[in-house]
Amino acid sequence: MIIRTENLARVYEMGEEKVYALRGVNLEIEKGDYVAIMGPSGSGKSTLMNLIGCLDTPTSGEYWLNGTAVSELTDDQLAKVRNEEVGFVFQTFHLLPRYTALENVQLPLIYGNSLSAEARQERAIEALNQVDLGDRMAHRPNELSGGQRQRVAIARALVKHPTLVIADEPTASLDSHTADQVLALMRERGHAQGAAFLIATHDVRLLGRCDRVVALLDGRIADSQPLKETAA
Repeated sequence: MIIRTENLARVYEMGEEKVYALRGVNLEIEKGDYVAIMGPSGSGKSTLMNLIGCLDTPTSGEYWLNGTAVSELTDDQLAKVRNEEVGFVFQTFHLLPRYTALENVQLPLIYGNSLSAEARQERAIEALNQVDLGDRMAHRPNELSGGQRQRVAIARALVKHPTLVIADEPTASLDSHTADQVLALMRERGHAQGAAFLIATHDVRLLGRCDRVVALLDGRIADSQPLKETAA
């Protein structure tokens, strides 16, 4: 089991008011699963992704990531788990504009990693080749198309060989054809590495690529359904 949560809750205090963003979420995700998280604005989707991605801590409840009790970790321990176990893909790519594609992909390997500079470069080259950008390594983000920038972001997320990949609206900035290519690529590369994918989205195109869809409403799981057929 890669992810397991029990009664996960998050309450934000806004002055004298309390906002119940999550209200006791129970979720299990296995190695290699490709899961979409869907829900309207205010459903708790972003809060759940932040907790599972180790960007925030729960107010109550338990969360285990790859056997580690994440909800009991200190901030420094959370940062270590986040760096070693989790890869992130964002809709706005979050690439550094002055860095080449190769340099952007190497960044996650620099922090808290014992790899040599040569090994980091080799790992980044391999990741870019896996997303068919071997001929774009020296290009900066402004020299790449939207789909190419998203593929750089995918390579950066996978370069650490993470246990879990968190993707936040990864197709929102892409046209239909490019989005389909990116979705297929994420599934192919994620399965090759055995990573679980958790994808927050409003994009119905994702449904044919997912193993399961989890619907959130008012901070609770309203529905969780496996899909009978998934695209290859």
